[in-house]
Amino acid sequence: MVTNKRLIIFGAFMAFALSNLNAEQVEVTTADFFADENKLISDLKGGVHIKKGDFDELTSESGRIYFNKEKQPVKYVATGNVKMKAIVNGKKYDGSGDEATYEPATSTYTLTGKAYLHEIDTDKKVYGNRITVNQKDGTYHVDSADKQPVRMIFQVEDAKK
Repeated sequence: MVTNKRLIIFGAFMAFALSNLNAEQVEVTTADFFADENKLISDLKGGVHIKKGDFDELTSESGRIYFNKEKQPVKYVATGNVKMKAIVNGKKYDGSGDEATYEPATSTYTLTGKAYLHEIDTDKKVYGNRITVNQKDGTYHVDSADKQPVRMIFQVEDAKK
C-alpha cells in the first residue's frame, strides 16, 4: 500500500478525465492507493486529485476504478465532495456533486447528489439531483429529487431592433 506519495498513472483514471478520449498523460495524487487484481478494482482514498492534459481535473475524497479481464478501465467512480473541470464537445465545464461516474464505453458522465454543471463560456448553469452527459450523442439529462424542480440559469439576448 502506498501512502502520502504521488502516483502517476497513464491512461488509468480518466475518470472524470471528462474530456475527449485522446491519449494524454493522467496524473493521480492521493494519500492511499490500493489495487486488487483478482477483484479487478483499484481504490483511491484521501485527497484524490486527478489531472489530465491542460484543463481536465477531478478532486474528491475517494475513488474507485473498475477494470475488465483485459485490465482496461470500464468505470470510474469518485465520491465525497466531488469537483470537476472538463472539456466536453469542445466546451469548458466545471461541476460538482456528491458522486461522479464515468463510463468510457458509452462516454457517459454522471454527477449525483446536489449535482451542478456550469458551461463556463456561456455561464449556463444547471442544478439537479442527477446530471448525465453523453459525449457520443451530445445529450444531457437532468433529474430532480424529492419533487424539487430542476433549475437552469442562462442569459437570453433580446433581438436587436
